[in-house]
Amino acid sequence: MFVQFFFVLRRHGLPVSITELLDLLEALSAHVVFADVEAFYTLARTILVKDEAYYDRFDRAFAEYFEGVERVDLAASIPEEWLLPSLQRQLSEQDKAALKGLGSLDELMKQFRERLAEQEKRHAGGNKWIGTGGTSPFGAYGYNPEGIRIGQDGSNARRAVKVWDKREFQDLDAEQALHNRSIQLALRALRKFARTGAATELDLSGTIKATSKKAGLLDLQWQPERHNAVKILILFDVGGSMDDYIYECEQLFSAVRTEFKHLEFFYFHNCVYEGVWKDNKRRLQSQISTRDLLHKFSADYKLIFVGDATMGPYEIAYPGGSVEHWNEEAGAVWLERLLTHFQKAVWLNPQPARQWRWYQSIQMLEKIMEGRMQPLTLQGLQSAIRTLL
Repeated sequence: MFVQFFFVLRRHGLPVSITELLDLLEALSAHVVFADVEAFYTLARTILVKDEAYYDRFDRAFAEYFEGVERVDLAASIPEEWLLPSLQRQLSEQDKAALKGLGSLDELMKQFRERLAEQEKRHAGGNKWIGTGGTSPFGAYGYNPEGIRIGQDGSNARRAVKVWDKREFQDLDAEQALHNRSIQLALRALRKFARTGAATELDLSGTIKATSKKAGLLDLQWQPERHNAVKILILFDVGGSMDDYIYECEQLFSAVRTEFKHLEFFYFHNCVYEGVWKDNKRRLQSQISTRDLLHKFSADYKLIFVGDATMGPYEIAYPGGSVEHWNEEAGAVWLERLLTHFQKAVWLNPQPARQWRWYQSIQMLEKIMEGRMQPLTLQGLQSAIRTLL
């Protein structure tokens, strides 16, 4: 049972195993769902898909197997010029009210196939053929109480019962731009829980054992709350070319604050020197010594630099190379000190990796980081997390 469904999933690239298929069959045997396609869809996706990155692939495989949607759809054979917008009929409310639907999706699909087989040329403003701007149930930029929308850019009358536009999926894929949710999911691989603090949470298993030892006399046991014990120190590059990546950095910052209790962050510009800061408006008056960071935060903190690493090579390699002040020691010296103390460290670069080879500064920092620079994409973040583990 569902063996062919399993093969369809694998053909669509889902990493589903026999064990997960058996889990699904066991859930069905236990009547977790019964005679409900939507409930089965939710159950199957929960059991078979372990990563949100594969949700869209699952949807396509599910549609192909259960709804008969083939990989090459009917609309693919419609010439593109039939669907180009041109003449569009202007209908009164009375005209719209007089239009009748075909009554069922089966009848709609039947007539769609018939039109597709019979039609030989483009039509516009009509009421029968596949075209544009008319009252036909098939085509684009027209009006019908229940039709099939094909090849239209966006919605129009919001009456279509089936939309057959070109599918442009925005998956959580390897090179996909990050958003808060995908960052949170990736960061969870870095979590390590421990119980710390006062004993304020009920220890259910301990209470059962203690109560059993007292012959049923209730003996409540308490335990400290579980917290993510991983400690994170983030240094954000701000200003200049980093203004182009404010949104990405805000998303990363928001997700990290949600996932980690032990989080510290500071700002720098282009390269880290003798001082960093918390408040960008007072960055010249309220700097914190970088040397103090080395003394204040223990070596078990995981260090993350976030910056596009785009600057003049002098800013990294020479004393006085900073564009804003005279630094007594080169930025590379301070970076080496940080990397020596925080041995678990990565650099996240929001600039597309294909552009890195054009910047000498990025190549210099990649060498200092010993290859631990990753792009700020889902795949890059996952790779960075593996480095920090």
